[in-house]
Amino acid sequence: MSAILWPVVGRIVTNLNATNGTGEHERAMRLIKVVEEAGEASAAYIGMTGQNPRKGTTHAPADVADELCDVIIAAAVALHAFSDAPAAVLTAKLDAAARRLTCDAEHNALGYSGPTDADDL
Repeated sequence: MSAILWPVVGRIVTNLNATNGTGEHERAMRLIKVVEEAGEASAAYIGMTGQNPRKGTTHAPADVADELCDVIIAAAVALHAFSDAPAAVLTAKLDAAARRLTCDAEHNALGYSGPTDADDL
């Protein structure tokens, strides 16, 4: 993760908390913002592929990447509403994913294709 992510997200959260408060409605809005940003990433992908024949190709891969960055930022902001230690929660999740990759690689090397204990990560 970028070293600047958590300091900037912290500033965004501080600003949002001061402006909008921290009640349950605001918590929900921060979660919904992640979905909104994911929708914008999807729309950019549709525009990149020219899937809408009426509009044609309207976006480039860089536009999709930009929208995906917005998803990451919105998710990091929302994570603050659900954890007192969002950076630690994300690090733990990344560590678990890395262990799963290692576990899967070891199982594949042994020819085992069944479920692993890490499949629910």
